[in-house]
Amino acid sequence: MKKQMILSMIWLLAFWMTGCSAQSKNGFDLEGALVPADHILSGGPAKGGIPAIDNPRFVKAGKASFLKSDDPVLGLNYKGLARAYPINILNWHEIVNDRFGAEPVVITFCPLCGSGMAFSADIDGKAYTFGVSGLLYNSDVLLYDRQTQSLWSQLMMQAISGPHKSKPLRSLPVLHTRWEDWRTQHPETLVLSTETGFKRDYRNNPYTDYLEKPQIMFPVTAVSRRYHPKEEVLGLELEGQFKVYPS
Repeated sequence: MKKQMILSMIWLLAFWMTGCSAQSKNGFDLEGALVPADHILSGGPAKGGIPAIDNPRFVKAGKASFLKSDDPVLGLNYKGLARAYPINILNWHEIVNDRFGAEPVVITFCPLCGSGMAFSADIDGKAYTFGVSGLLYNSDVLLYDRQTQSLWSQLMMQAISGPHKSKPLRSLPVLHTRWEDWRTQHPETLVLSTETGFKRDYRNNPYTDYLEKPQIMFPVTAVSRRYHPKEEVLGLELEGQFKVYPS
């Protein structure tokens, strides 16, 4: 607990030393945000410092030699198309701006939470693209759309600031699974290629140390007495009710 408090203090001090005001962080206007502005923290990288993948390339399952059978992937079977997004790649980029047919889709992953979600990027009939803001709320990634600079919470599935504040994102049924299981269920699947246009070591996880240690790096607004903050869980939302099941 003492180490956790020290880590939190270090990150909060670093945040304030960046000179960001409570109402403007990483260049985003937080005036009137749906969540307290002082609970939105800088994760370290600048806006866009973690580069989203905007022109994803895919390979057939048989060509995905960079994947082992037990490697985790996010799988999306949508509009008759099956695609797998390796976590080893998402750890470095967090966002993939993709298209399924004519519909724009954004794949999102937060390495600190282990939360992967997919959304339709068609908002009010207009195609949007998203980037990584470099900001966090409750240790979860905040996206931003490049068209209006609104900030969007991945887990809250809505915009929390900017012109689109309060507008929801329509989630798509993405599956957290192993590569072997996804390929068995969807032998025709395509796989996000390591040819991303960026030089990254996709064989290694930059968050290994964080995942192996019990401390969290950033404070959260609520802590359960029953479960550790890093406990892996399944979350269910149904008709406005929320439940969680430890995995």
